[in-house]
Formats: sequence, C-alpha cells, structure tokens
Amino acid sequence: MSSSITQCPGCYTRFRVTTEQLTAHNGIVRCGLCSAIFNATEHLQDDEPSPQLTLPITHAENVESEIEVIADVANSVESQPSSVVAGSDELETLFQQIAADESVHLEHTKPERKARLWPWVIGTLLLLLVWFSQIAYYLRVDIAAQLPGLKPALISYCELLKCTVPLPQKLELLSIEASDLVADSVQPNVVNLSALLHNRAEYTQAYPNIELTLTDIQDKILARRVFIPMEYVHAGDNINLGLGANRELNIQLHLDSSDLRPMGYKLLLYFQQ
Repeated sequence: MSSSITQCPGCYTRFRVTTEQLTAHNGIVRCGLCSAIFNATEHLQDDEPSPQLTLPITHAENVESEIEVIADVANSVESQPSSVVAGSDELETLFQQIAADESVHLEHTKPERKARLWPWVIGTLLLLLVWFSQIAYYLRVDIAAQLPGLKPALISYCELLKCTVPLPQKLELLSIEASDLVADSVQPNVVNLSALLHNRAEYTQAYPNIELTLTDIQDKILARRVFIPMEYVHAGDNINLGLGANRELNIQLHLDSSDLRPMGYKLLLYFQQ
C-alpha cells in the first residue's frame, strides 16, 4: 500500500497518509494534533525525513466517522447542486411562512395583553377614586380653607354623604389681643367689657365662644358666663361667614354685675365640640 506525506495548514504538522485515505473521502482528512480539517491532496509534501512522521493522523474510528460526515456533505453539494438550490427556495418559503405566522401571532397577542391589562387599570382607578374620596371627606375643612375654589364642589360632595363643610376652628391661631373691664359711669351695677379678637390664620375661621370669669380681690371666682358668637358679633354681620384671614373684631359687652364688685377677670376662647 503506497503512502504520501501531507502537511496540516493549521499547525504545519506533517503526516503520512495512504492512497486509500486520500481516495476514500476525496482527500478530506482531519489533523490529529490541532483537529483542523483540510484536503490532504492539496497539501502533499516531498517525502523528507521528519520526527513528526511517527505521529498518527488520529484515532481511526473517530476520524473516519467525522471524515465521512464531511465527505458526505461535500459530495452532496458537488453531486446535487439543483437539490441545494431547490432546498434554498424551500427554506426561503419556510422562513417567510414562519415570519408571517409570527406576525399574526403578535397581532393576536397585543389585543389579548391589552384585554388582560384593562381590569387592572380600572381596578387601580377605582382604588384611587375611593382613596381621594376618603381624603376629601376627612380633610374637607382644611381643603376648603386652603383652596376656597374647591369649596362648592366639597359642599356638593357632602350633600351626598349628609355631611357639612364647616369653617376651620384653629384655636391656636385665635387670640385676644387686648381687653378691659370697667364699671359703667352711669349704671353702678353694670360693667363694660371691651376686647379685641384677632384671627392670625391665612384663611377665614369660625367665631369662637368666649368665656368670661369674674374674680374678687383674692382671685376667687365670683361668676362665670359664656358668650356665643351671636351675642358678641356686630348686628348685621353674618356669623356663618366667619372671621376673615388676619382680621380683627372689636367686642363691646355690657354686663349686670348685681353688686358682685369684681376686682379681676379672665377671658378664655374655645369651640363647642
């Protein structure tokens, strides 16, 4: 059996190959060192001594099976060009069909996703509506004070819930700036109380109740009386409109002391709960 020398173009290792190996697969072999596949016939070398000649091409069973696969593919391409062309047309048609099917699938998927999304959107909007409704109910007084333009809407909303939108009652922003209690010069049993009520808030507030306590020289309580807004607000003023932002009200009250002879007094503001 005659043999020849071929050289691997990948690692330049030289091998001895037999005529049978060269003709079995049209000269296609695989390098036993770097696994490169090449045509041994195209890379034949002169028969010169080399220490690499003792290296085998590779294990016979593995190489033959892989060479056969390579050879079969090569022979198939060389012997059946028309089949390859026909197969290419069929593949192109198949790819076009797959693309069309995928397009149809996407078109059907988008409406399905939208259909699944709508219940979540509606549910979220309903939850937000309930949340805002609760906020509007519990903070209606503050909202009406800070945003007067929304008060008509809040009043309409409260009509449905059977509630009201009263004026704010921030007692810490109300104060008596000045006051005085003196005996009437004409009527001995009458004392005159004057006081200046100030609303320091940036919005209108409800009128508070005013509690007057009369004391003697030892600061003991002689009498106590509560004045509601309709008793000290000026005649003709609408109590429901409240005391405007940063506004003051001058209060004048005439009281029958009935020989109590008060020597001191105290004023207290509060809202009826």
